[in-house]
Amino acid sequence: MKYNRCGKSGLLLPQISLGLWHNFGSVDVFENGENIVKEAFDKGITHFDLANNYGPIPGSAETNFGEIIKNNFQGNLRDEMVISTKAGYKMWEGPYGEWGSRKYLLSSLDQSLKRMNLDYVDIFYSHRFDPETPLEETMMALDYAVRSGKALYAGISNYPAEKTKQATEILKQLGMPCLIHQEKYSMFVRTCEEGLLDVLEDKGVGCIAFSPLAQGLLTDKYLKGIPENSRASNPNGHLQLEEVSEKKVQKIIALNEIAKNRNQSMAQMALAWLLKDNRITSVLIGASSVRQLNNNIDSLQNLDFSSAELEMIERILG
Repeated sequence: MKYNRCGKSGLLLPQISLGLWHNFGSVDVFENGENIVKEAFDKGITHFDLANNYGPIPGSAETNFGEIIKNNFQGNLRDEMVISTKAGYKMWEGPYGEWGSRKYLLSSLDQSLKRMNLDYVDIFYSHRFDPETPLEETMMALDYAVRSGKALYAGISNYPAEKTKQATEILKQLGMPCLIHQEKYSMFVRTCEEGLLDVLEDKGVGCIAFSPLAQGLLTDKYLKGIPENSRASNPNGHLQLEEVSEKKVQKIIALNEIAKNRNQSMAQMALAWLLKDNRITSVLIGASSVRQLNNNIDSLQNLDFSSAELEMIERILG
């Protein structure tokens, strides 16, 4: 595993991080999730990414992760892990259960720490920009989370470029650098290329890409239709059936040919394609099995692209 510096901070993150958005909730098999986390750590993945509402049910991924830590990562092993969580999307009913108020963010952080049985998380994120709450209030809550010792670093996620610029400037005025921005980024979702990556580079903020495989679309799963047990067939998943269009499938088939010529799977090439940009600190993968995890990690064996390959990929995606 290679580790990249996160922006201009002192923190190094693995090129591949493990997200617990899917497959670690109360509806999933606990032992499978535990085996995935153990294998990831053994392969050099030190960064584990959660949020308050990950499940289903909301909160259950953090509860399960807390059990995994208790069973396997006692003592100084905690100091070898970077654990992040977030608050912003709906977590509980009532006026204080979502968005970006100080009340919600700090209450949620306390709940997350209790679920995971941790004294602190390494990174605490504002999970989305709140248009109704002053940005200063949200950033002051992140500042307090770090100063109180409940988090080591502050991050933001799903913020548009202009709001990211404002947020980082507010945090700087508070004496609290913004460590990292987490954004959806893949071959199929490239909006962060429209200004956000430039802002992050200018401000010295790291970037971690989530959904790098477009919820599984950028794999060989959908080359011949929608298989059973895929995210598109899962009612708890975030990939909708209509997203697996014939046009997208044709693009996947063409991309898969390039991947084969690189001796990579489609998923491996999609991850490598993101990591070719040195503004990307890490890519955040999900995994439903140890085998899938290791297949994704093997993408690191070939991160170089020829100009001809990049041109062909652009033609296909265009």
